[in-house]
Amino acid sequence: MKNKNYDFTTADKYFFKGNLGAVYSPKRTIFRVWQPFAKNIDLRLYNTENTLIFTAKMNKKNGVFEYIKSGDLEGIRYTFFVTRNGKTVESADPYARAVTPDGERGIVVDMRKNAPADWENQPQISGKDPIIYELSVRDFSMDENANFKNRGKFLAFCEKNVKNSHGDPAGMEYIRSLGITHIQLMPVFDFDFGGSEYNWGYNPRFYNAPSPYYSQNNAVSELRELIAAAHKNGIGVVADVVYNHTFSADDCAFGRIFPRYYFRGENGYSNGSGCGNEFASERKMAQKFILDSLEFLEREYKFDGFRFDLMGLLDLDTMKKITRRLRKINPEILLYGEGWTGGISALPEQDRAVLKNAKMLPKIAFFNDSFRDAVKGSVFSSEDRGYVNGAPDDYHLSPIRQSLTGEFLQDFWANNSNQTVNYVECHDNLTLFDKLRISLNQAENEHITAADRMSAALLFLTRGIVFFQSGQEFLRTKNGVENSYNSPDEINSIKWNSTAENRETVEYYKGLIALRKLLCAEPDAREFEQLESGFLLKITNKNGEFFLIVNPENQLYTIDLQGTFEIYADKTRASATPLYTENRLRCAEYSILFARRIN
Repeated sequence: MKNKNYDFTTADKYFFKGNLGAVYSPKRTIFRVWQPFAKNIDLRLYNTENTLIFTAKMNKKNGVFEYIKSGDLEGIRYTFFVTRNGKTVESADPYARAVTPDGERGIVVDMRKNAPADWENQPQISGKDPIIYELSVRDFSMDENANFKNRGKFLAFCEKNVKNSHGDPAGMEYIRSLGITHIQLMPVFDFDFGGSEYNWGYNPRFYNAPSPYYSQNNAVSELRELIAAAHKNGIGVVADVVYNHTFSADDCAFGRIFPRYYFRGENGYSNGSGCGNEFASERKMAQKFILDSLEFLEREYKFDGFRFDLMGLLDLDTMKKITRRLRKINPEILLYGEGWTGGISALPEQDRAVLKNAKMLPKIAFFNDSFRDAVKGSVFSSEDRGYVNGAPDDYHLSPIRQSLTGEFLQDFWANNSNQTVNYVECHDNLTLFDKLRISLNQAENEHITAADRMSAALLFLTRGIVFFQSGQEFLRTKNGVENSYNSPDEINSIKWNSTAENRETVEYYKGLIALRKLLCAEPDAREFEQLESGFLLKITNKNGEFFLIVNPENQLYTIDLQGTFEIYADKTRASATPLYTENRLRCAEYSILFARRIN
């Protein structure tokens, strides 16, 4: 592929297998940058006051510029002064492990020094039967109704005895009480704010450097402290990574050092991300960067999984190599992502990590948007309804049935349930509560709450990976804002008093999570039967026969089954231990019933 400046096919002939960036040791640091067509690159070093203290011409060999500087440079700032195509620009290092707040300079880091106590002995969190809870670092702790000390920062996750204004647990103690297995952190690596005071982080500047925005003093150490705190609570940490684009193709470190190489498009930038550019994962050194970056993050931050934003913009070969490399480090690591693009891409569809190609990536899971829309209606229309909110028809029932039974139709994209991330709410689009409130035409709260709990029951009893956004369990609202990526804290922050105000729904979610864990502990067989009102799912394992009845209609429904039954969940309560016994299975309107036959 060619453009007016470079022949990228020729560039790939200079593929470099070694380590790039600032390779630190206490006695020396090796600086390396790949740019086979640059005329000259100078290394510039700055002290902590950002005063230039050293400059040197780097030596070029086979497309890589290198300079070895003696001494302990930990904490020193650095840039590359690149002369290429008749122009000289100063750039930060795309491989930088820490950066200044403005993103203009990298910082040399001693990763061994910048770690909490006992960091090397972090426990490995199992990736079996995950229940994932999505969080924004800032949203987690900005609400003034909880007594966090490190508001909006990594260290808020390390605080103990955090309470809301009702005296109830908040923070990590509350999250642990839910019973979830993993938290998924929305992007925590350095990003551009786009002129806003608030941003989710999906406009990346650097992939290996934790965002100083979330740090009090030391982003590297404080992100590791967050992860260690989660692990001490028995909770895994998944990183939301955004390798599909950068905040700017021309002005980022990749673009300054080697214009256009790292981005798709022949006569302009391909924009399948909807953000102005796409990272060219299929090019050799671009792919190498992604692989190097993920290996670094896994080894140095001990993440328990990665969620790939707009994974459909990454090519299949890259995703296969990611899987092999990361599973050598952590065989139980969770790998999943969005199997779609955000627009038209120059990457051929047959090469994309999209839903229709999922069977070619059997060890990677994909978000199950068909289940999501079947439950609550399309996310592209606020008023559209799904199975739980007014459209309990065969069209919406089919994806739900597949997700509950794991028996996929031949044309379904997944090989098996392990490839499906089932969810009804995430950071994108309306919250579940707002979606139900709007689509049900401002119905009474009792109806909205019933629909929410039915959605949760369908979600937590599916086969596959379970995923939900923080606050879904207490009817989180963003006041109807659909895309709140740059909305203020008033909209985005977790409202910790809501855990008390919607305590019964929180307890319902806790019960469903515990019930799911009980069922997942044993292999089972599942049979589905459509009823006059709703459906019946029979689950059989070594502990007996279990029955899930779902009634989406406004009328009591009685199932003609013989026996005595222990009830584990109904319209108002859910538990992993029996709530009461019944001789008949009667399912209230807009609700579910979960029971076990005891004779």
